[in-house]
Amino acid sequence: MSTGPVPTLDPGVAVPAEAVTPLMRGIDVLRRLTDAGGTLSLSELARATGLARSTVDRICATLAHMGCLRLDGRDATLAPPLMAVGNACLGALRVPALLGPRAERLADELDESVSLAVPDGDGIRFIHQATRRRAMSLSFRIGDLLPAERTAPGPLFAGAWDEDMWARWRARRAADPEDRGFPAVPPRQEPEKERFEERVARAGAAGWALDDQLIEPGLVALAVPVRGPGDDIACVVSVVSHTSRHTAASLREAMLGRLRAAVTEMEEALREPAPDGPAPGPGPDAPAPTGAQAKGPDAAWAAEAKQRLGRDFVESLARGLAVLTVFGAGRAELNLTEIAAATGLARATARRALITLEYLGYVASRGRGFRLTPRVLALGFPPLSHLTLAEIATPHMRALSVELHDSVSLTVLDGDDIRYTARVATSRVMSVNISVGTRFPAFATSMGRVLLAGLAPDARAAFLARADLTPLTPRTVTGADRLGALLDDVQRQGHALVDGELEEGLRSVAVPVRDLAGQVVAAVNVATHSSRRDLARVTDEVLPALLATASHIEADLHVAGRFARIPAA
Repeated sequence: MSTGPVPTLDPGVAVPAEAVTPLMRGIDVLRRLTDAGGTLSLSELARATGLARSTVDRICATLAHMGCLRLDGRDATLAPPLMAVGNACLGALRVPALLGPRAERLADELDESVSLAVPDGDGIRFIHQATRRRAMSLSFRIGDLLPAERTAPGPLFAGAWDEDMWARWRARRAADPEDRGFPAVPPRQEPEKERFEERVARAGAAGWALDDQLIEPGLVALAVPVRGPGDDIACVVSVVSHTSRHTAASLREAMLGRLRAAVTEMEEALREPAPDGPAPGPGPDAPAPTGAQAKGPDAAWAAEAKQRLGRDFVESLARGLAVLTVFGAGRAELNLTEIAAATGLARATARRALITLEYLGYVASRGRGFRLTPRVLALGFPPLSHLTLAEIATPHMRALSVELHDSVSLTVLDGDDIRYTARVATSRVMSVNISVGTRFPAFATSMGRVLLAGLAPDARAAFLARADLTPLTPRTVTGADRLGALLDDVQRQGHALVDGELEEGLRSVAVPVRDLAGQVVAAVNVATHSSRRDLARVTDEVLPALLATASHIEADLHVAGRFARIPAA
């Protein structure tokens, strides 16, 4: 049976003889899933890629074993550990880490969305988004690719194009006049009002560029280049607004001066020498299977997985992703020897993976060194960067609910209350009936006590001083002193157990969920009727499983939150 075509970067370029076909097919599956928003059925994947269904099954089984993908019935869904690949690229660039916080401050100052973008072929790719929350707001994601001619940054980057790049751009425009190869933008509806070449010339002379509703009606943007130490454009920063707030002309008039001042500060930050990086090795959040026995996706782990799973594990795909995640902060450029040592691969194996990745456009070589290209962000990052904490947690909560046959919930602190942001309910005649959005007083719930215990001392003291601690049942703990002592215990023990204080017969245990900085951002709990488990069984049976679930949620959150802002819901 045919295993389908091999994806090509350019139909006019021959596939290198040493290219690794299974790696190419696996990356094609990831690209198709990304363009589809993160989820496709296995049958749809087979049709989209032209691969045999058995080949798609093997690729997806491999990615699922690595934690990069979830298989739910007939559907394949990208999972947060895959973001380690994009994190490697963003870490190596330095720009998101150095300039991202400055872009956030600029967005706050201007009360408009701010984007950072870099070139990717004849397109531009976003590497940071500081978005204002409005009814009409920017919906682009980190990693989204846009055609250069329909953006504000595009003319600034195109000023450095050579004749070959202009020829590629013209060929792409002729082959895809409606821009249907760019899933992040709506298809082109009208012809250009002004030739792109003229916009490029004007942007080069002015040092800034405008997008006057080129992407879609109503959207306007102003862009200014940020130059690195060598005077090359390191990235372009854009202020994006809507015509209900600004015309293109008024946006330029109001924002250009402040944008240029911010760019001056950004350029000063880029001139600071980069700190010495760590020794080459797998990135800190490289994709790997979850569980106590998990190992990084290096050669030894891949070989072990191959031996255990047999032909259902595509070892060369795992090796290729391992090569990508070797890069990162302090590891922007590596040679073959360093890559082979970091992954545990033989030099010949690493070389074939690099040849394949360079052909596909994910790696660029310079002398003996290799670098990641922004195209790496096309491997799952756009849909995954828009996940909420609730969406990250729900698959793990569902698995825990199936294991324990009890309801599992996730909450955040909202004033003096907890607010449910995700919930997996068990099917029982008598069950805990709570919906997402429900609020309860924090002081009388297990999740509330976990969240209160995670507050800074001043914030916790302020809560105890102002909160209404009216008892909800005869068992509710009241009194600021008693509650404060309980919160100290919760902070020390790492969990809270509440028995009948919110409602008679309701017993629950909760643990914190911490972000990458170690801050408590949510709590997850298991709730049950007191007749099902006594307190000892809750501690002995439920708590260990709940702690493991929180650990899985945190692992995904830490990968997803390295360069993307993760909202609670």
